[in-house]
Amino acid sequence: MASTFQLEVVTPDRKFFEDEVSMVTVRTTEGDVGILKEHMPMVAPLDIGVIKIKQKGKTVMATCAGGFVSVDEDKTTIITDAAEWPEEIDIARAEAAAKRAEERINHGDAKEIDVVRAQIALNKALNRLRVAKDDD
Repeated sequence: MASTFQLEVVTPDRKFFEDEVSMVTVRTTEGDVGILKEHMPMVAPLDIGVIKIKQKGKTVMATCAGGFVSVDEDKTTIITDAAEWPEEIDIARAEAAAKRAEERINHGDAKEIDVVRAQIALNKALNRLRVAKDDD
């Protein structure tokens, strides 16, 4: 049987996930990191991406809107602004958000800060659509 460790995923609204897992993969600002039991302790900033949780031989995915991951000897904690399971994602809303963001980015006289915010919104919307459609 595979070794497990405690994983906790917390958002401002709720404790999104808490259970024993055999592996979790997250996207840090430096790239994807796979975490197993007895991973070296670390703290890393998270990028917009997918949380892949392997538990009892099955892998599930959830969105992650950035944040931090903290790995201790026997527990990994993910703190993120938002996390969603695929079935929680409103695809029409995510598609509309992506379209609005693309329009802001392509608008010629937009302020630079608006373009940066629009790019972040676009990345979040595309990430939500990827997870909802299980394309990752």
